[in-house]
Amino acid sequence: MRHKQIPKLALAALILWPGALVAEVPKILDVVVEKQGMDWQVHVTISHPDSGWDHYANGWEVLDAEGNRIGYRELLHPHVNEQPFTRSLRNVMVPDGMREIYVRAHCSDGSWSGEPVAVRVPF
Repeated sequence: MRHKQIPKLALAALILWPGALVAEVPKILDVVVEKQGMDWQVHVTISHPDSGWDHYANGWEVLDAEGNRIGYRELLHPHVNEQPFTRSLRNVMVPDGMREIYVRAHCSDGSWSGEPVAVRVPF
């Protein structure tokens, strides 16, 4: 039985650049929403294999039921040695009567975490 060999250049690229096979998107592990006066504070826990400035989770957004952005938390640096990590966003204006918000995370390569995570707004 003969095995096909991977060309040496391609093999070297895979070894030197582990993200060559699959670039992972950020994963939302937990979301906590709490009332803060007239607005809300949202705490999001994310897991992502940050490798440095070239590939890291660089933000997350809060959406209403129609997909409108009602909040955005920019992440200003990689979290290579801090996984998973939690960051918060204050002053999120959740419209009165809204029972759910949606959260999704963003990666510096331009990808999103997939379908937004539905989060019940406590009353």
